[in-house]
Amino acid sequence: MRHHLFQSGGYDLGIFDQAVYLISRGEVPFSTIRGIHILGDHAAFILYPLSLLYRIVPSVYWLFGIQALALTLGALAVYHLALQAEIDSGRARTIAAAYLLYPAIFNANLFDFHPEVLAVPLFLAAILCVRSGKLWGFLLCLGGILGCKAALSLNVAALGVWLLIWESRRIDKRWQRRCQVAGWLAIAAGSAWFGVATFWIIPHFSGSEPAAVSHYSYLGSSVPEIIQNLVLKPTLVLGKVFSLDTLFYGFLLVIPVAWGLSWRHWDPWIPALPTLGLNILSSNPAYRDLVHQYALPVVPFLFLAVIENGKTTNPPASSAKVNKTALIWSLLAFLALAKYTFFGSLYLQFLDTWQATREALAQIATSGGVLTTHEISPHLTHRRVIYFTDESRFKGSPPDQWDPFDYVLLNSRHPGWRSSPEFSQTLIAALQNETSFRLLYHRDGVYLFSRLRERS
Repeated sequence: MRHHLFQSGGYDLGIFDQAVYLISRGEVPFSTIRGIHILGDHAAFILYPLSLLYRIVPSVYWLFGIQALALTLGALAVYHLALQAEIDSGRARTIAAAYLLYPAIFNANLFDFHPEVLAVPLFLAAILCVRSGKLWGFLLCLGGILGCKAALSLNVAALGVWLLIWESRRIDKRWQRRCQVAGWLAIAAGSAWFGVATFWIIPHFSGSEPAAVSHYSYLGSSVPEIIQNLVLKPTLVLGKVFSLDTLFYGFLLVIPVAWGLSWRHWDPWIPALPTLGLNILSSNPAYRDLVHQYALPVVPFLFLAVIENGKTTNPPASSAKVNKTALIWSLLAFLALAKYTFFGSLYLQFLDTWQATREALAQIATSGGVLTTHEISPHLTHRRVIYFTDESRFKGSPPDQWDPFDYVLLNSRHPGWRSSPEFSQTLIAALQNETSFRLLYHRDGVYLFSRLRERS
């Protein structure tokens, strides 16, 4: 529904949809929105197997469906981990329901598509496999996690440390040796993939440092420099860690499941520490909220801590009352922090031009290059060339060359993210003076220009 109301965006839905579409067609997955090969973004090679679905029907709704399915399967994994920990079925269902009510799960599902979402159930499944002695299943999960996003390799390495030092001590003796092997494999795989992806794959396909480096510019301009300053300039780090901003972020993460946590069972947080560190140290405040996807790698281990605590506090006769209290608490946290309210406010902003935009889209008959707004772009990403009206990218002026574009679709009432009404009007005026373009459609502030001879 959000996508249908033109509230999704080129960042990040359009980027991934274009890449997966091009892969499915056997073409180079070069994202014109990002200006790089898709592997230069986050080295997310999991997009390649996902492209097989686009061979059936090329549709962005595959990404929405896969994302929703992955987040839902996380609840199933949480439930079985709780049963495996000998927590009664009623309490296990309560913990699984709390997972589904966790605000970051709901919010991430609304926020376009991100490959790292698929890692949430894979982390939980990996732990389930270790505790069942299924080493090959564990390795399969690790491969999937590493394919979602390069930064998750740090979580994989930390997971290995946790398996070696903490989990191997309390696991069933039958699987103790396998747990230790799994730990060493996770450390090796995570460390190796971090090095390969960060220092070779991403620079090779993007021609620059990983994009996230810009969020840590106060620590340096490259990954080695950032690592060096983390050690040599601890005051920069401590100033971020011990701050009200970090305290509030911790509060947001913990409060929805505060009923199930205890300081006595803190070690399941170990694999989440890399994500917590990256989010806390980032200069981008979006890393420290529950609206975006950045908190997701913390969620599996947050619920693992709830399960560990449940093993020792599994209530007998009062179970129903305790479960009811936990569910009410989780529901109140959902009502307070989940962004369902966007459907009643933010997502209805473009209704006055919705019909006109649909009609304009229907008149784009070829797969030629398109320039449009950020919010319309993910509806047109099944092509080699798609740009959105990023005012900073065009430096506030019309493009020097219109050659890449066969269509230009603009909304003067709602110019979109990174644009302005003034820039939109500048583009419209320039196109009206372009002899190679004609005005194909105009209604309610929506303008569609097409090249006089559209290329197929």
